[in-house]
Amino acid sequence: MAKIVFGMNQSLDGYVDHQELPPPGPGLFRHWIEHVRHLTGSVYGRRMYEAMRYWDEDRPEWSAERHEFAAAWRRQPKWVVSRSLKSVGPNATLVEDDIEAVVRGLKARLVGEIAVSGPDLARSLTDLGLIDEYRLYFHPVVLGRGKPFFAGPRPPLRLVASDLVGEDAIRLTYVPA
Repeated sequence: MAKIVFGMNQSLDGYVDHQELPPPGPGLFRHWIEHVRHLTGSVYGRRMYEAMRYWDEDRPEWSAERHEFAAAWRRQPKWVVSRSLKSVGPNATLVEDDIEAVVRGLKARLVGEIAVSGPDLARSLTDLGLIDEYRLYFHPVVLGRGKPFFAGPRPPLRLVASDLVGEDAIRLTYVPA
């Protein structure tokens, strides 16, 4: 049975605005490469998927690490939850209806970790009781605005781990209480 995990970089005040957060340092970027490399797949909300499509095509200015991340991201299966998209890119499946049945099916038939990307999608899956673990990567910056990690009321959680990831990010790992 697969484990559904929602994890994102965020500011100390809980915002996940990637336009405003500083880029990850080498250690954290290496962490994300390894994380993506070992995923069984990812479930994306539309906005997050559109942002991640950046990795679909190589760019000449990329470092070796960026090429490595892109290759890992391209290899993994993706399920994109959207009613407005008409198509999705390579190695992706569009999910327009019954996200609950789709995610329950993925959990039942796959093994490993499936990442959830996007706070609004995570809220829907939280409301359905489908998220098994939350990973909050806090960065030493206060934004004061943006998209919050929890798009709705914070569910009851129990802390199971905390660790330094990369140069200056703290990861807190929670499970539903």
